[in-house]
Amino acid sequence: MSSETARLRLKTWICVPVVVLANAFGDFFMKRGMPRSLHTPFEYIGALFQPWVALGVVLLIVWQLSRMALLSWADLSYVVPVTAVGYVVVALLGRVFLDERITMARWVGIVLIVAGVMLVGGGTEPQTTGSHHGTGAAR
Repeated sequence: MSSETARLRLKTWICVPVVVLANAFGDFFMKRGMPRSLHTPFEYIGALFQPWVALGVVLLIVWQLSRMALLSWADLSYVVPVTAVGYVVVALLGRVFLDERITMARWVGIVLIVAGVMLVGGGTEPQTTGSHHGTGAAR
């Protein structure tokens, strides 16, 4: 393995948790801070200035930027399934901190997501090459 490949792999392993956690906690904080009902566009804009909502928006900006960075060097077919573990984190945050009820069907879905992430993330190494940036060409 070349030093460039090792460096990209390390960046990938660092960036994946940032993407997952920024997305999950961004959604969580937005949910926590949103008022119960909003009727006009101005109320939605006003909600952006609620502290928890603002924190959620900042984390979602971090999520998007870190996801863009991750997608710039790792394959889409690796990134999307592996970062889907964020759905599990969101469900657990909702259950533990928001007292949301999770049905058996949703728990089964969560188990399937984890199994899929294990298959994609554990089965092969992520392709982390810089040779296909935005070309749209098949390899």
